[in-house]
Amino acid sequence: MNLSAFADLLASRGLRLLPSSHAVPVELLVQLPDATIARFTARGTTLRLRQYSPDALTSIVIAAECGCGDHHPRTGPNRVTLSKYAVPVAERVLDGELLFGWQHHEAGALRLPDASTHFFTLLNELTATTTEAAAAATEETRSLVGVA
Repeated sequence: MNLSAFADLLASRGLRLLPSSHAVPVELLVQLPDATIARFTARGTTLRLRQYSPDALTSIVIAAECGCGDHHPRTGPNRVTLSKYAVPVAERVLDGELLFGWQHHEAGALRLPDASTHFFTLLNELTATTTEAAAAATEETRSLVGVA
């Protein structure tokens, strides 16, 4: 599976793969249906999914190689990425050392098809927790009013 096939899989579930994602090592930026951003990384022995608010995205301009303006424009393409000041609002982690006996960099060596199963597992946990928290907040703000 390549990134375009994975993007199609995400689109079928109402999710959008953002352009700064890459397959080796796996690092995915995904826009969720509620416009929040999920960042999935596979590094060392850890698989991590962090959720960010929609305003955590920023755009940076990549400078052209020569930058002289004679051969190339002085500015290059824009890249969408997370702001370095972005703070996650939620996080889920799989510790590969505890779960699978990984000892070095096995998570970083995962191919996209193998990592995607872990991505969907963590995403399901994250969205279930977020839904439960929203329901609890709604319940707390309800008032029971008696009618005569």
